[in-house]
Amino acid sequence: MQRNHLIVLAALAAVSHAAMAGTHRTVYPLKPVLDAQPVDAQIAFYFGDAAHPAVTASHGTGSAGIRVARKLDDETTSCNKALKEALASLRADAVNHGANAVVNIETSFHGTHTVSATEFTCATSYSAAALRVRGEFVTLEKK
Repeated sequence: MQRNHLIVLAALAAVSHAAMAGTHRTVYPLKPVLDAQPVDAQIAFYFGDAAHPAVTASHGTGSAGIRVARKLDDETTSCNKALKEALASLRADAVNHGANAVVNIETSFHGTHTVSATEFTCATSYSAAALRVRGEFVTLEKK
């Protein structure tokens, strides 16, 4: 009888551990992250179908997958940090490709994609926040 109790307790422990390690996908507003971007940034970001000046040259596509430790941060703060790091990676790649902008940026986590000018997708677990950004490196007409 005691052995059956141990088996049940082990099963419950495994299920509760799996539940705590689950991933939660959420859509967050872009504005707080975009407002915190460097003012003198030489690369402009245009998410989804956001309007932008005419494209004069295309330099290919790029993507960045980012995972950041959550530490004591809440989900929103962690996801904002992940997007900030992903944009820094896209910015560096865009500069290396000779672009002055990244357009048609989409965000995703596994099968969940967001193509929006106002929101981004991020996933969080107990320990981390993760996302992927993808966009097109271009040269835009000067305003």
